Amino acid sequence: MSAIGIIANPMSGKDIRRLVSHATVIDNNEKINIIERVVIGAQKMGVDTIVLMPESHNMAYRAVNLLIQNGELDCEVEVQDFYIYGTVEDTMKAARLMEEDERIGCIVSLGGDGTNRAIAKEIVHTPMISLSTGTNNVYPDWVEGTAAGIAAGLTATKACDCKDFIVRQKRIEITKNGVPTDIALIDAVLSNDPVIGSKAIWNTKSILGVVVSRCHPATIGFSAIAGVRKIITNRDRYGGVVFLGKGYDEVLAPVAPGTLESIGVSPMTTLPLGQPYRWEATQRGTIALDGEREIYVKPHDILHFTVTDAGPLKVHVRETIEQAQKEGKFKLTEGKRN
Repeated sequence: MSAIGIIANPMSGKDIRRLVSHATVIDNNEKINIIERVVIGAQKMGVDTIVLMPESHNMAYRAVNLLIQNGELDCEVEVQDFYIYGTVEDTMKAARLMEEDERIGCIVSLGGDGTNRAIAKEIVHTPMISLSTGTNNVYPDWVEGTAAGIAAGLTATKACDCKDFIVRQKRIEITKNGVPTDIALIDAVLSNDPVIGSKAIWNTKSILGVVVSRCHPATIGFSAIAGVRKIITNRDRYGGVVFLGKGYDEVLAPVAPGTLESIGVSPMTTLPLGQPYRWEATQRGTIALDGEREIYVKPHDILHFTVTDAGPLKVHVRETIEQAQKEGKFKLTEGKRN
């Protein structure tokens, strides 16, 4: 038997950044539509079972009911059975259970950087396809749901030789005063804002610096502040850190959808894989991980940021589907007129 998991965050793409920028709103009806397309794509590739995360908006049940009503469901569907709290803990528990389920050969996520960070904290061996439905979408990809389902199905069933297109990602590991504390997939933002509040960080005036595992000026968000100074890809064996303030070169950075700001940014300091970067807090503040404030700091707290290659396995959708085409996986019959 082969199976895929689907984790859809009903709260992604709905934070305060809709009020302070021009961020896209992807409502839950569209997420249900995406789930349907993923299921259809995966089952056509031979997947026997779809395992879905339960959540407070019942998107999984609604998607399944629509597929049944339209006569489009050809595989078994399971919704995980656990008590939901409507918090990130639901995402983490769903990911943990999927990692432990030996049938599941690929996980498809619907969310932004924060959703994928939560999943990445719980999975090691299960490849993941991440679909953008959040605010900060550096880690997930803009991929059509049907294509994502096809690639997930090919990966889960091992129907083609796609191992070269399943790539281990980098991450940032954070310790506070010698204690392992958390991780980020893309960026850790050092902020003098002393409260977590709505979690989403959006005010660049509160930012002291940005640690990145990768960055590019075309990736909208705070990693772009580093990206306008130096481009770092997932293939590069290092990350980087920049600091903000007066006296540095002034750059134009796309910090949010539809928002470009002029900011003083230091030259990039590269951080080789596995080499901790030490930072001592001089005031009360917070550390935002992949766009959300998560860690409180006070004066004299010592934090270490280490870029490693211990992130999740990511499926490259387009390359996987191209490999399947080369192997003839889409041919159903041999035509007489060839």
